[in-house]
Amino acid sequence: MTHDEVVIGRVFRLESGRAVAAVISMFGDIDLAEDAVQEAFTIALQKWPVTGVPPNPGAWVTATARNRAIDRLRRDARGANLLRDVAAQARTSRSSDELSEEEVVPDDRLRLIFTCCHPALAPQGQIELTLRLVCGLSTAEVARAFLASEPTMAKRLVRAKHKIKVARIPYRVPEQSELPDRLPRVLTAIYLTYTTGQAKQATEPDLCAEAVRLGRILRLLMADEAEVAGLLALMLLTESRRATRTDSQGELVLLRDQDRTGWDPSLIEEGQALIHWCLRRNRPGPYQLQAAIAAVHAEAVTFQDTDWHRILALYDRLIRMAPTPVVALNRAVALGEVHGAEAALREIDDLALVHYYPYHAARAEFLQRQGRTDEAARAYLAAASLAPGGPDKHHLRRRAERLSY
Repeated sequence: MTHDEVVIGRVFRLESGRAVAAVISMFGDIDLAEDAVQEAFTIALQKWPVTGVPPNPGAWVTATARNRAIDRLRRDARGANLLRDVAAQARTSRSSDELSEEEVVPDDRLRLIFTCCHPALAPQGQIELTLRLVCGLSTAEVARAFLASEPTMAKRLVRAKHKIKVARIPYRVPEQSELPDRLPRVLTAIYLTYTTGQAKQATEPDLCAEAVRLGRILRLLMADEAEVAGLLALMLLTESRRATRTDSQGELVLLRDQDRTGWDPSLIEEGQALIHWCLRRNRPGPYQLQAAIAAVHAEAVTFQDTDWHRILALYDRLIRMAPTPVVALNRAVALGEVHGAEAALREIDDLALVHYYPYHAARAEFLQRQGRTDEAARAYLAAASLAPGGPDKHHLRRRAERLSY
């Protein structure tokens, strides 16, 4: 892959969701928007190596995609009618300056997330479609996230988009009365955007920033929702550690070894303020509890100062509220810090998470603490085989290699 292709691929990841959302807002057709954006990037691959990347590549992609969509509609009889409708709507619509504060929705991607998370779609389909359209993941990447084959995922995405079209699901943020029922999936979609950015941090850190930005927009839209504040706090507190997660050579630095003076104090302060706001409302939810756990880590001056008893108590509350295997794994890690490796392994070995690389990594850590070196090395290798490419995979391989000598 050439340097130009790498640059354009990065722009595609960062800007495709924004461009797709913008074209959908113009023409109301998801397939048309996806095809037009794909065409725009094909044109970029031809032009940018010659002319250079434009100063605002996202605006260039969106404008080119819009023009490709218009060209396609002009060649189609149905499209000609749609173009007339769009033109008429543009003439009669009010500008954003004329709208009241309550009517202004500041981002097309937020509209797109709510469209993807409409209750007419199956819950899993909502998340799959959000990762594809909003986050710009390829069909293959979405398939890997859900442990499905690429052809199977392609069919599922086509069905979800067809459902939106047939059911005439509106491209809008729902009315205030509808928001509570739609909120959980939207929060999940935004957080998945953030964790996807974390997994690809070495090449695409801005996906994390986009998730935080969407979280801020949702917080403005739903200022009284404690779980919205909890999600934003969780992302901010996690983001505060970004600069210390890898070293100057790009190697992974574990939480216990990170230089805490490099954590961002402004993000920590903002996250903690949101948690205190949530505490005053006394309506705890899963994201608030996860944010509270992140805040305990942020308060510790050193890893040894971490209040693991408090973290374990928070996980005890969280697992009652969200009894998932991943929460159980995280609780087992906290349990191990409080009661030792044997207690942690008893919990971990009962979990059905053999396809989840942090499961094997956690198991390896506690096996190593028990002196079970060969078993720990095998567990690290299992974790490395499942981990996405990047610092995590490299770190796990190195841990396995060190134990094998």
